[in-house]
Amino acid sequence: MTAATSVAAALVGAAALPAVAGGQHLGRTHSVVYISGVRHDGQSRADHSNRTLNNQWVAVTNSSRRAVNLDRWTLSDRNGHTYTFHHVRLAGRATVRVHTGVGRNTKTDLYQDRRIRVWDNNSDAATLRDDRGRVLDAVSWGGHGKRH
Repeated sequence: MTAATSVAAALVGAAALPAVAGGQHLGRTHSVVYISGVRHDGQSRADHSNRTLNNQWVAVTNSSRRAVNLDRWTLSDRNGHTYTFHHVRLAGRATVRVHTGVGRNTKTDLYQDRRIRVWDNNSDAATLRDDRGRVLDAVSWGGHGKRH
């Protein structure tokens, strides 16, 4: 492999990393469905507008070629706020963003229909569990200590 090829491979690999806003993966198993990004920052605690709440999201990605049934899977924070997926099939090689606020669900965007923020700016964790309660992935940011 040439030096140029090595640099190109490194750049492609870096571009493929999850956009987790300074977070770290805590407990990712070898699941094909994982948390690929989190947007938690930039909103004031006092701003509860639906637009602001929907700018807060967690992206869940299916890296396999086959669709995965997410029915009864959950996404939760450290404070116990839990979103349960209902009747959701995530297509192969697809990503869905789970927004905090109110909206109309599509194949690329789901809404928790909450009127207050879920993800804390300073320190929190997003945990993805399957329908049996097994942790498939967890991402944290800020604060100290790991969850589990």
